[in-house]
Amino acid sequence: MKKEGRIFDVLQRVGRAFMLPIAILPVAGLLLGIGQSFTNETMLRTYHLIKIMGPGTVLYGIFKVGGDCGSIIFDNLALIFAMGVSIGMAKAEKAVAALSGVLSFFVMHEASLQLGVFGGIIVGLGVGYLHNRLYKIKLPEVLSFFGGTRAVPIICTIVYVGVGILMFFIWPPIQGLMYSLGGIVKASGYFGTFIYGVLERALIPFGLHHV
Repeated sequence: MKKEGRIFDVLQRVGRAFMLPIAILPVAGLLLGIGQSFTNETMLRTYHLIKIMGPGTVLYGIFKVGGDCGSIIFDNLALIFAMGVSIGMAKAEKAVAALSGVLSFFVMHEASLQLGVFGGIIVGLGVGYLHNRLYKIKLPEVLSFFGGTRAVPIICTIVYVGVGILMFFIWPPIQGLMYSLGGIVKASGYFGTFIYGVLERALIPFGLHHV
């Protein structure tokens, strides 16, 4: 029972960690949607708004900036997940976890294929685990400067160079499998929708249904 309780606690912590980067998505979506809608020239011409909100007007400039701000969030969603999940999984010294997550994300994606948001999640979970194990580490006196929280970004960076190289070889077949499963669900019609719904509801107790 204790082991099951620990697993449940870990899954709940993972769910809460995902909620941190997910929380920004509605705002980013609104900025992107409103910004792109009100700078769409076809829409502006249809409703005779070119003179009021067309290119070169103040309103057009405001909506264009808003849309660009929403877009930049989605363009960097993988990095946001790497940082957000690292922070959410860390028990203490969360700023160190955030830095470690960013560095690990950079080196993993330089060494491997671009894994998108899934890669950010892999980084966040791994960095959170390493951070909780290492942020109090004590090294020999000669290396004491690199002990404690300073050891976390160093070790995480080294680890994720290796993870990036490994993912270069193992990710393509995993990605192919995911696409195949998605295709099966899509082709299954209402039954596929039912399976998706069951899985989504089953993840609610763990807080992972948003994934």
